Amino acid sequence: MGSGGAVRVREAVRLRGERVREWGAANPWAVDAGIALLVQAAVTMPFVVPRGPDLEPATWSAYGLTTLTVLPLAWRRRAPLAVFLAVLATSALYKLAVAGPGQPLPYTGLVAIHTIALLSPPVKRLVTVGLLLVAVPGSVWLNTQSARELTFSFFVFGAAYVFGRLQDARQRAHRVEEERAAARERARIAREMHDVLSHAVSLMVVQAEAGPVAVRTAPERAEAAFEAISETGREAMTQLRQLLGLLREGPEGAAPRAPQPDLGALPELLARVRAGGTAVEYRTEGGVRALPSATGAQVYRIVQEALTNVVRHSGARRAEVRLVHADGVLRVTVTDDGRGPGRSRPGGAGHGLTGIRERAASQGGTMAYGPGPGGEGFEVRVVLPVPSGAEVGV
Repeated sequence: MGSGGAVRVREAVRLRGERVREWGAANPWAVDAGIALLVQAAVTMPFVVPRGPDLEPATWSAYGLTTLTVLPLAWRRRAPLAVFLAVLATSALYKLAVAGPGQPLPYTGLVAIHTIALLSPPVKRLVTVGLLLVAVPGSVWLNTQSARELTFSFFVFGAAYVFGRLQDARQRAHRVEEERAAARERARIAREMHDVLSHAVSLMVVQAEAGPVAVRTAPERAEAAFEAISETGREAMTQLRQLLGLLREGPEGAAPRAPQPDLGALPELLARVRAGGTAVEYRTEGGVRALPSATGAQVYRIVQEALTNVVRHSGARRAEVRLVHADGVLRVTVTDDGRGPGRSRPGGAGHGLTGIRERAASQGGTMAYGPGPGGEGFEVRVVLPVPSGAEVGV
C-alpha cells in the first residue's frame, strides 16, 4: 500500500473513531449497559468451565449473586462512588455467604475504580483510595492470606486508577485543543469577513461620495460610479455567502465550497480599486511560480486589505502592487503616495494591519510597514516562503 493509501486508511480510522466517540457521548446509558454486559460475560466464565471434583459445584444462587455484583455498573456515571460501595458490599456478601467459584480478576471493582478516577472530584477519589487500603487487605485475608495476592491486587487496582486519571488528562487536553481550534477558526472567519466588508464598503463609500460631483460635471462618470457600486456590492454578497456557507456546512462538507480568490483574481480586484478613482499599477518580477492554494488566497487577502487601507486612510491618488518571486520566497509590496494609515482620521487603520500580519504569520512569513521610498507615502511589505516548483508564465 502506498503512502497515499495509508493516509486514507488512517483518516478513515480516525473518522470512524470520532463517530464512535460521538455516538458514545450521545448514548451514555447504552455504553454503560454494554460494559455491564461485557463484565457479566467475563464473570460467567468460571461458572461454565467444568470444575474439578474436589471443588464445590457452581450454583444458581452463587451466579445470581455474581450478577447482582455486576448490575450497579449500569449506573457508574451517575454515582461512581455509590456504585463502588455497592460492588464492595455485594462482593463481600458473595465471599461470606456462598461457596461459588472465584474470579481471576476483580472485574467489577476495576471498572468502578477506573470510573471514579475518570469522573469524580478529588475528595471522592481520596475517599476511594482510603477504602481500597482497607478493602484490599481484608479481601486477601478472607481468600489466600498471601503477600503475592496482596501485591497483585494493589497493582491491578492502582493500574485501573492511573488509567482513569490518564484518560481524564487526555480528554481535558482534547477539549482544550478543540477550544483552541474553534478560536482559530473564529479568528480566521472574522478576518475574512473584515477584509470582504471593509474593502467593499470602502470602495462603495468613495464612489458614492464622488457620485454627486460627477452628476453635475460629468454625467457619464456618475453612471460608471453607480455601476461600480453595484458590482462591488454584488461581489461582497457573493463572498459573504461563501463564508456563511462554511459556517453552515456539516463535518462531511454538505454545503458546496467555492474556491477562495487567489492571484488569478488580482486583476479584477485592482480594476475595482481603479474604478474608485485610485490609479493602481501592478508589477511582477522574477520567475512567477505556482503557489499553493492557501498561500495564493492569503496573498489575495493581503493585497486586498492593503489597498483597502489605501482607499480608506491615505488620501492617495496612486498605488503600486509589486510581487517579486525570488530565492524561495514571495515578496509582496503595496506602496502609495498618500498619508498612510491612521494619519487622515481618528481611529487609525483599525484591524487592517493586524490582519495582514496574522495572514503572513499563518504562512510562516513576516510583515513590516512604514514610509515609502524617500520617506514619502506608505508601504506595506510582506515576505512569504513558497516551495520550489516549476515556473509558469506571467
